Amino acid sequence: MQDNSTQQVPLWRQLQGAASLLMAVRDGQSMTAALEDVDAALRPGVQALGFHTLRWLSRAEALRQQLARRPPPPEADALLCVALALAWNEIDVGRTEQFSNEPPLGKSAPPGARYTAHTLVDQAVEAAKRGDATQHQASFINGCLRRFLRERDELVARTEKSPQAVWNHPQWWIDRVRKDHPENWQAILRANNTQASLILRINERKTTQAQYQWALAAINIEATPVGKQGVILAHAQAVNSLPGFAEGHFSVQDAAAQLAAPLLLEGLKAEGGETGRLKVLDACAAPGGKTAHLLEFADCDVTALDIDARRCERVKQNLQRLGLQADIRVGDAGQPDTWWDGRAFDAILLDAPCTASGIVRRHPDVRWLRRPTDIAQLADIQAHLLKMLWPLLKPGGRLLYCTCSVFRAEGDNQVQTFLTHHTDALLRPSPGHLLPQSGAQATVFPDNLMREHDGFYYALLEKRGS
Repeated sequence: MQDNSTQQVPLWRQLQGAASLLMAVRDGQSMTAALEDVDAALRPGVQALGFHTLRWLSRAEALRQQLARRPPPPEADALLCVALALAWNEIDVGRTEQFSNEPPLGKSAPPGARYTAHTLVDQAVEAAKRGDATQHQASFINGCLRRFLRERDELVARTEKSPQAVWNHPQWWIDRVRKDHPENWQAILRANNTQASLILRINERKTTQAQYQWALAAINIEATPVGKQGVILAHAQAVNSLPGFAEGHFSVQDAAAQLAAPLLLEGLKAEGGETGRLKVLDACAAPGGKTAHLLEFADCDVTALDIDARRCERVKQNLQRLGLQADIRVGDAGQPDTWWDGRAFDAILLDAPCTASGIVRRHPDVRWLRRPTDIAQLADIQAHLLKMLWPLLKPGGRLLYCTCSVFRAEGDNQVQTFLTHHTDALLRPSPGHLLPQSGAQATVFPDNLMREHDGFYYALLEKRGS
């Protein structure tokens, strides 16, 4: 274990930033939004510390309860929990999730270049001393952390009695996953506490999977194929520094999300269209990754719809980089009368709003932001969208319903209810629930290269002919 003496930004400043992120999440703000308020020079290190803290927050909170039965003021508690998350399960605090490869986390994580535990304590106390709201808590934080170093094994053993501390999820989340996936619940929760790899989707209108791997190999970047159009980078990189970024040779997209376009469009022919091109609706399009893939995958006319005008602008920017065009509209997919021209679609992609319970690897704050009541509320929205969009589909057309969720209320249960009330709907062969995995086990769909992906759900529905 070694100190990173070349780090330009003092650790105490990064610890302060990570504590501010934790406070924002506790107040109901997403970490992504909170990061925008962090100084650019601090952001990479703060992001790495913030991600790590949110992955191990329940363990840190359980340890803090052992050290101090009564919580200190919020600012001091946040700083102490950040330090405990790091001291319990250390990381290389000079690394960043977005631009470099963080070592695997967990009790068996291999050692790497890290700050020593005593340096963490020293810098956490320094952070407290330099904070307006925490300076009077510096001695308290110092005492807690030094006691933790002395009694670490005993304190950690006590926290093993708490399922929340063991799995680092809220109890209601653990219970829900265990109920929905009784044979895989532990693997799902364990996967959620790992860092997701950086995965690219290759734009086959400009290059191929093999050619892009060669381009990466030429500059000593190791990558392996995933699925039919993706590559996994062995070590994450700044995306805009990769070859072909400006030319639109790739997009960042998880392997599970890369299944959407081929599932919806493969083998589908335009019925009665004037141009012979498929007429496709991407109903909840922002930020535009699946919109772009639809356009790359087939010759089609895509209407990209989203309720948020600012997010529609992001769709436009992403398509411009890739050299693609879509009819981008601001509108509510649940109110077609406000934007639909009355011409039916050959295919509809409904990537519905959901709990995002399948992408916790990439967004570890999700588990702390969601509430149990969110599932039913979002399921109602999903059901409404399905009901309102189904009439917009031509007979013989397809609607692909998908969510980035592992909860069955947003997947199998939702689709079975829809099929019960729509006798003209046929469920075609579909992946169903894809559970998050980090390479240890391979799923059987669609091929043996799908060894790394987020949690997702897919159901492909076909409208029977009249």
